Amino acid sequence: MSQHTEKLHVEPGQYVLLLVAFAVTVPGLYFGIAHQHVAPVTGAIMFGVAVFGAAFILSWAAEAAQMDMSESLAVAILALIAVLPEYAVDFVFTWNSAHDPEQAHYAIANMTGANRLLVGLGWPAVLFVFVLARKRKELLLDKSQQVEIFYLAMATLYSFTIPLKGSLNLIDTVILVTLFVMYTRRAAQMETVEPEFVGPVKILANMTTGMRRFMTVSFFVYSGAVIFFVAEPFAESLVESGEILGINKFLLVQWLAPIASEAPEFIIAITWAMRGAGRAAIKALISSKVNQWTLLIGTIPLVYAISGGAIKPFVLDDLQQHELLLTAAQSIFAVAVLVNLKLNKLDGLLLVVLFGAQLIFEQIRLEVAAVYVVLAVVFHIAHRKDLLPAAVMGLGLKRKS
Repeated sequence: MSQHTEKLHVEPGQYVLLLVAFAVTVPGLYFGIAHQHVAPVTGAIMFGVAVFGAAFILSWAAEAAQMDMSESLAVAILALIAVLPEYAVDFVFTWNSAHDPEQAHYAIANMTGANRLLVGLGWPAVLFVFVLARKRKELLLDKSQQVEIFYLAMATLYSFTIPLKGSLNLIDTVILVTLFVMYTRRAAQMETVEPEFVGPVKILANMTTGMRRFMTVSFFVYSGAVIFFVAEPFAESLVESGEILGINKFLLVQWLAPIASEAPEFIIAITWAMRGAGRAAIKALISSKVNQWTLLIGTIPLVYAISGGAIKPFVLDDLQQHELLLTAAQSIFAVAVLVNLKLNKLDGLLLVVLFGAQLIFEQIRLEVAAVYVVLAVVFHIAHRKDLLPAAVMGLGLKRKS
């Protein structure tokens, strides 16, 4: 456990920023809990601002938490809370799909869209913001991040079986949730190192140990509550705004709603990258990807079974199988890119170009998936010396000297 003894200098503006972050969440939280109707555009702005404020509160809590736990665990908690909107939206579609089969399309579309956005847009955004802010050629990851990379690899390898068998069932739930538990347990074992405090988090750092822990937990709980209650109306407001403009509903569910639900992670990651904390920023997005690719997809058949009142598989049609296959292919390429603990401009360019290609030209989904897999093989061969160290770190094993 890290011991902080020096009092940090806190500017008056940092107290103001803290108060503003809480204040802007209040209207969205109130209307989210009250379920009062709001005009689509007004709702998109109000709920979006609330998500923005909650993201900052959540990031400060995660930084303060690193005084009492490992960065990996603090970021894992942050990622889990930040992705609550995605869980909320996807669980609604999954629950409804037990009674309305059309909703099943939206559940898979929302989940796969969110996953591909994280990797295809989020990772390159963090990289390019970081290299521009710090004038670097690449983003170097810490050795501890092999934990996230290893469990992302395990979840991805298993995910290829889902489109091949054409369904999600409770066996998938057990395996994927177990992977998530193993990842969280390993993250908790990592070393605790006090971070470099910037902004309002200094206010928490200056508190006594007991008060700091209480306030840190309170920040986590409050930001989580805001994100949870605001997520659905925020997504609905964006979808309704899109429908007014005549945009296809499937595309809205797959891309616009995930943009809304992934907003907390994106805001936190970009903010950290602008500050030069690129390693922490990419760690947060990788952790979000891990928990979505394990806990979120793993709980879909469980929610479906509870809603339908029977143990039965969540059957996938051809389109859903293709969506999952493409997402798994992108994920295995993402692992290949990161396994050497470096993310350079070429990596970022490949991620964003391939993402853009499948987004603009939907008819070439399977071709793009094939490109992802071929590139993954090439990158894994090039980085083959890094595969074993990632597995050793992920499992917490000791290498023989």
